[in-house]
Amino acid sequence: MDMKTATGIACPNIALIKYWGNIDDSLRIPANGSISMNLDGLSTTTDVAFSEDLNADRLSIDGKEIKGNPLTRVSTFLDHVRKLAGIEVFAEVRSNNNFPMDAGIASSASAFAALAVAASSAAGLSLSNEELSRLARRGSGSACRSIPTGYVEWTPGEDDQSSHAVSIAPPHHWEISDCIAIINTDSKMIGSTEGHQLANTSPIQSARVTDAPRRIKICRKAILDQDFDELTRIVELDSNLMHAVMMTSTPPLHYWLPGTIAVMNAVRKMRESGISACYTIDAGPNVHVICPGNQEGDVTEVLAEVPEIVDVIIAHPGHGAEII
Repeated sequence: MDMKTATGIACPNIALIKYWGNIDDSLRIPANGSISMNLDGLSTTTDVAFSEDLNADRLSIDGKEIKGNPLTRVSTFLDHVRKLAGIEVFAEVRSNNNFPMDAGIASSASAFAALAVAASSAAGLSLSNEELSRLARRGSGSACRSIPTGYVEWTPGEDDQSSHAVSIAPPHHWEISDCIAIINTDSKMIGSTEGHQLANTSPIQSARVTDAPRRIKICRKAILDQDFDELTRIVELDSNLMHAVMMTSTPPLHYWLPGTIAVMNAVRKMRESGISACYTIDAGPNVHVICPGNQEGDVTEVLAEVPEIVDVIIAHPGHGAEII
């Protein structure tokens, strides 16, 4: 029996400037650039074993064998790895998460980043971070941002070669906290892949995309200057713009629940009381409440009083994907 195995680990990331909509759905070339922060303490660990004994790819997630569209998506990704490596061997993929999937915490980002590093290594490839970022992007657009470390910017590019992510600051550059207010952990009715395909049906999307370079420049400078007030203004604006696009798409996408709005209101009240905090929401009902590290306790104390919150997960700036 001939087996090549590797294990990769990757963090999800929270987009501070959002990615929504593609100019190429198959390659996941985004309509606009984005900026994110990897989330330490949250991770996907993925084992990949290529074996001549297999007659098809196999996938398990959190100990459960997976069939259907998720397996097809992974097999399509592995087909690209096989093409790069010049092999035709099927693989067994075992993936495990230590946080809720499909609830707007970027589980697909960590999943395909971990798969990219593990599958490429198991296939005998030695890829640079830029090459791994491009590879991960093919599985999930936001996965390209989980490859580099810390604070990350995804340059949208125009084709496969030019669309990848790079680190703009290491995790220790700025000690901020992401207090993730969990409202609901159920799987989304409409996943991000389908949502991206609806973006251009919104009359707001073109204005959002046109203004994106300005927002990226402001956000990048706020991170590098450690300017939390400026970060707050641009992060909340960008999140609201993305959800406005979702809500005005055809059909409209409504990811917010009453608890989502309750947390947004709680964050505004935090600022009125002198606590520095801002909110951002990915494609799901859960709210990422960002704050300076020294105010994490104050923020979690307020969130504990919001009845719709079922849990609060704390994360800090995290490292990039790697082989373990």
